[in-house]
Amino acid sequence: MSDISGTSKTEPETAPGSSDQASQRRRIISRGQFVKDLSFENPNAGKQFGTENPPKIDISVSVNGRSAPDDGHEIELHINAKASINDELVFLVELVYGGTFVVSGVSAEQLEPVIMIECPRLLFPFARRIIADCSRDGGYPPLMLEPIDFAQMYLQRKADAKTNENKN
Repeated sequence: MSDISGTSKTEPETAPGSSDQASQRRRIISRGQFVKDLSFENPNAGKQFGTENPPKIDISVSVNGRSAPDDGHEIELHINAKASINDELVFLVELVYGGTFVVSGVSAEQLEPVIMIECPRLLFPFARRIIADCSRDGGYPPLMLEPIDFAQMYLQRKADAKTNENKN
């Protein structure tokens, strides 16, 4: 659940009434969210594209994380959306949306998955709105990105890293 301050909390790991309950409570606290980089290219602004041939939309998403001061973690959500018709660029949106989070109440083994799955999940709705607003403000229907499975992205990234490690 989230409160008005942007704090995201999960249920306690320990049984109710346990003396360790307060120290074991898992929390993800958002210290802030921000646009790090935003680009919208609209090379054919004003040109009418017929509705009989909808654009092909290519979306790419990646997540990066690094340590931040005071036991924080900075997460960057990179989203690129390219719309084209017959190989002609209609628009291109490139967004790097970041957030700084403090995670507590998780073991060292759980920390990386929490940071790389749950933190991007919290950032995504805000990044999605920015992408939709850019395409709408560029004169097109708002591009509403489908929900993203950040857990699957994380698992795929780990599998790719393991495959590359085994090749070397």
